[in-house]
This record gives sequence, C-alpha cells and structure tokens, in this order.
Amino acid sequence: MTVSLPHVRFGRDRMTLADAGQLEWLVTNGQGSYASASLLCHNTRGYHGLLVSALQPPVGRMLVLPTLIEKLVVGEKTYDLSTIVWSGGWTAPEGYVWIEEVRFEGTLPTWRLSSPDFVLEKSLWMVRDQNTLAISYNLTWAREDARLEVSPITAARDYHSREYNGDPYPEISVYSSVLSVKYPNIDQSLFVHIDGATVTTDGTVYRGFDLPKERERGLTDAEDHILAGQLACEIKTDKTITLVANIGSAPATLAPESRDAEVARQLGVIDTWHKAKSLQIAPEWVKQLVLASDQFIVARTRNDGSNGKTIIAGYHWFADWGRDTMISISGTCLTTGEYDIARDILMSFADVIDGGMVPNRFPDGGEAPEYNTVDATFWFITAVRDYVETSGDKDFLKQMMPVFADIVEHLEQGTRYNIHIDPNDGLISAGSDGVQLTWMDARVGDWVVTPRRGKPIEVNAKWIEGLTWLSNVAKGDEANRYSGLLEHARKGFQRFWNEETGYCFDVIDGPDGDDATLRPNQIFAARPDIDLLTQEQAEAVVSVCERNLLTPAGLRSLAPFENGYTLNFTGASERRDAAYHQGTVWGWLIGPFIEAHLATFKAPKRSAQILAPFADQLRVEGIGTINEVFEAAEPHAPKGCIAQAWSVGEVLRAWHLIRAAQSSKTARKV
Repeated sequence: MTVSLPHVRFGRDRMTLADAGQLEWLVTNGQGSYASASLLCHNTRGYHGLLVSALQPPVGRMLVLPTLIEKLVVGEKTYDLSTIVWSGGWTAPEGYVWIEEVRFEGTLPTWRLSSPDFVLEKSLWMVRDQNTLAISYNLTWAREDARLEVSPITAARDYHSREYNGDPYPEISVYSSVLSVKYPNIDQSLFVHIDGATVTTDGTVYRGFDLPKERERGLTDAEDHILAGQLACEIKTDKTITLVANIGSAPATLAPESRDAEVARQLGVIDTWHKAKSLQIAPEWVKQLVLASDQFIVARTRNDGSNGKTIIAGYHWFADWGRDTMISISGTCLTTGEYDIARDILMSFADVIDGGMVPNRFPDGGEAPEYNTVDATFWFITAVRDYVETSGDKDFLKQMMPVFADIVEHLEQGTRYNIHIDPNDGLISAGSDGVQLTWMDARVGDWVVTPRRGKPIEVNAKWIEGLTWLSNVAKGDEANRYSGLLEHARKGFQRFWNEETGYCFDVIDGPDGDDATLRPNQIFAARPDIDLLTQEQAEAVVSVCERNLLTPAGLRSLAPFENGYTLNFTGASERRDAAYHQGTVWGWLIGPFIEAHLATFKAPKRSAQILAPFADQLRVEGIGTINEVFEAAEPHAPKGCIAQAWSVGEVLRAWHLIRAAQSSKTARKV
C-alpha cells in the first residue's frame, strides 16, 4: 500500500492578524531544536524563532535567529514580504497581505505569496539531527526581473529569557559570501548564506518587537534584536534559491535534496505506523498526530556516553520530564510502531533511576535530574509492560526485572519525600511539607496548590496495576512476593470507595483525613480488568466524570461545584499556576477516560463520539498538534504549550483503543 503525508491548507480568507496570526506552526530536528512562528511567519512569543538551537541536546536551547526581513524587488517596485508587529500595536512591514495560501506537507510549511507583479513560494525545513535551517524561494512568475533581499535578525539568548539594547553585541563579518555572527556568550557562530548572494553587514539594534502571547501570560511582552546584515541576489522565474542558516564552527553544506529527504523520512514514519497497526486507511487528522508524536522524540546522551532517546514534554518551553515521558510513550512510540525508539527511551530513564525513583525532570540547563515525583516510577512500570507486550521483547523484560525489584525494595524501606508502602494496608503513601509529588504539581511561591499528601488514588491504582503485571511475569519467590503485595494493596484500596458520594475519594489518610473532592484521578481505578472496583462502582465513577469533568478538549481537573474551581487560565504565572489543576482542562486525560469508558461500558460508538472533537483541536492554535491545557470555561480556549506530548500521545492511543473495540465482538451497540 502506498502511504502519503497529510496535507493541510489555509487560504487567503484566513490571512489576518486576528486569525492566522493566532495560529502557530512547528518544525523540529530530532535534537530538541526547532523553528516556530505564527502562520503569518511573525513572532508572537519569546519562544518563537526560525532557529532555536539545542546546544546540549535536547536542552541548552538558545534563540539565535528570531526572524528574517524579506523583500522582493520586481523591476522598480519593492515588496515587503515579512510581517513584524511592534510594541504599541503597529505593524510594519505588513507582508502578510501578499500571502495567498499556506499549506503543509506533513509538518513542513510552504507559503505562496502573490501580487500583480509576482508569484513566490517559500518553503521551510530543518535538517535532521543538525542545527540547520533551510528556506527555499521559488519565483514561479514575475512581470519583470526580480531581486531577493533577506536581512537576518539575530539574537543569542536562552530561549526562556529576553534581549535588550543589543546586549550582548555580536561580532559580524563576511567571508566567502557567508554572513557570520559571533556572540560572546556562545562558543559557536551563526552562519547565514545564499549561494551567489551579495552580502553586507549591518548591526543596527531594532527595538520593541511585540510579543502578545507573552502579554497574555503576564510575562515580558517586548524585546530588542540586532539586524546582522543583508543577503541579496537575483532570482529567476522557476528557479529556486535557498537560504541556509546554522549554528556551529563552520557554515553548513546543504544536500541538494535535503527537503526531499525530510519528506521521505516523514513518509517512513507514516509507513511504520501503517505496518504496525495493519492500517489500510486512516483519517488525515490521525496521520497528523503520528507526525506530531515524532516531533517530541529527541536525542539524549546517557550517563555512559551512549546515544539514547527521550521525549520532550512540550513545545515550546518544556524539556524532558519523567512522568510525561512515561505517560506519552505508549501513544507516541508504541501505537506508531517505533519499538526501537521506545526501548531506547526506557533504557535512558532506567539508567537514571535512583532510590527506586524515576526522575521528575531534567532541568533545561543540563543540571542533575530532579526526583520530586511519586508516580513517575509506576508509569515507568506501565510503559515497560506496554513495550514488552507490544514488541514481544522478552530479553528487555529480563533486563528490567532487577530494576523493578530495586524499586519495590526502596518502596518497602521508604525513599525520598516519605514515599513508602504503608505496612498497614499495602498502599503507597507520600508527601512532606512544601513538596508537590503527583501530576497535580502546581506551586505558587511556598504555596503548594494541590498537595494531595497521603495516599492519592491514581498513584495507588497504578501501583496495583504494576503489581498485577509483575506478579504474572515474575517467577518463583519474586512472583510470590509481588502477589503478596498485590493482595494486600487490593484489600487496602477498598477504602477509596466513598459510599456517601457514590464515587471515590481523591486522597485518603491525608493530614486532614480523607479528601472527597471530585477530580479526574479516580478514572484510573475505573477499569474492571485491574479489579479495583465492582462493575457498578466503575460505571458510577465513569458516569460522574463524564457528567462533571468531560469537555470536548479533555477532562477538567476539578468539578465545577467544588471550592476553588477556576474558569480561566490567563494572566501572570501566579494566577495561572493557581488555576492549573483547579478546573483547567487537560487533554491527556482523554486517554485514560476513553480506556475506562470502553472497559466499563463497551460502547465504542459513544467513545468515538467523545473523542471526535479532538480532530478540530489540530487547527485551533498549534497546527497539526494538541495543546497542553484548555480553559475550563466554554469554549475551552487552548492554553499552555501549543504542542504537548502526552496530549498528542493519549489522543492517538485513545483512537487506537476505539478502533480495536469497534472490531471486538464484545462491543455493545449503543
């Protein structure tokens, strides 16, 4: 079967600052580097840029090429092709008025610009595993002779920060028709070249680039950049010229077919998925999610210096997080058939397990990993189980069994943050002052918004799920040990059922007793196959979550009738963090919800109806991907990162679960 890439098109009717100016594209290189901007190709975030380079892959990301000022001179007339919005709200130049369409082949964008004097197509891509950007310009028609002028706007800052007053100021030079920019705070140079171009230097500081998306987030909403110079060359009709920008010790050499190579690579990703799942046909939006999944998979060097893989939690501002990676891996790697990559990722994290704990995150500056999470370890066990059962890799299972034994031993003894098995009921208890350990981990200063100290329900559901599997795959005394722990924990788990409310407690044995707040965490227990709830109880849990938490964008993190429920996710970071798990909708929760719904009601038709609105999310903010969070208030505006690994992975996994259930003879006709 011949596979094809998904194609998405936006026409001239969308090309306004109020519409296309709110949409964002993302192109990645497999190392943590990326290019991203609005659909009009202007920057609305401090995280936007044509070259944001991971200098210590996948972290150490630096903005080195924020944008380009592009002009096309046709005869005597000059057309501004770029768009820049300045502080105060004025726009100059307004190149977006010439955009006729933007289309995507896979994840790669092409802009078609037209006027009475020209038709120009501009395509952008990154070279795989290199900090290299390429932009091709193809003049398909012009009334007169034409010349292209491209002026790089440069920077040299950590992508979380801002730049002002030309500080630091670079050394700008030209040699062999290459524009070279060397900043004192980076040990590599930015090189920009176009074959045959005339190159001049500049150095003017341009002040007041407006960043409206940062203003929405209560962050610094303007910065300054430096105009490095200009590259100018004649451009002939039906001839393509290519700008190449890279950061390194020398200018990059671009292979003639480098864009074709990236298209072929993306086709290979789709083909691997088709073969793994025996697919004949799939919706275009699902194909987009497969390619979106691929964007999160990046390189990471292991402790022993060998090459490994990991998953970026989200673009633009997250690095790789343990919990996010383990939750994402089934959707982003296993449903897509990328078994070798899944194994590499699991090995990378097994390599850094310490005290029986999977690290919560790797800091963006490359510092030592942080271990402030109670649940990442149990998600790791789930991820290994899913990998082994999907791939059949028994050798890897043998390799991991001592790791699991070490994890359980540390839980029995007690590890960081008072994380331990309670000998009274076999459940996992965790928590200490001032620390947030579950996935609901927001903190404002010294205030832990959702501390959830004690025995959180999803942590213990995952603990018991892991023990269920381990007791089946282990042998001899080890199997007996896990079976004993499982039996004890299952009995203890019965205390989570709240007869008064008719659904589960969110946390038991906390500092203030049991917490009956309605949150989505109990959905992890509502699966008859792990035997934690009766069928009637499971149906009650799924139903109460559907009535009170389900939205077209995922599940609310808190029921609307609970104290502290927050409708909006806007403003300064303190305000947003306070709302993070107090009603804000999380897209990734649709995966466990669909899984529980299918297992409990066996109604794939209804499950498919629930999942269907996610197809539209791929055109709401991040093109071809899914946001981190959404507002609790209708219409659930997208917020947070424009592309979140567990959102994409869990929607993709849910689609496959529904597809499998639709072919099952046990499905009910609903």
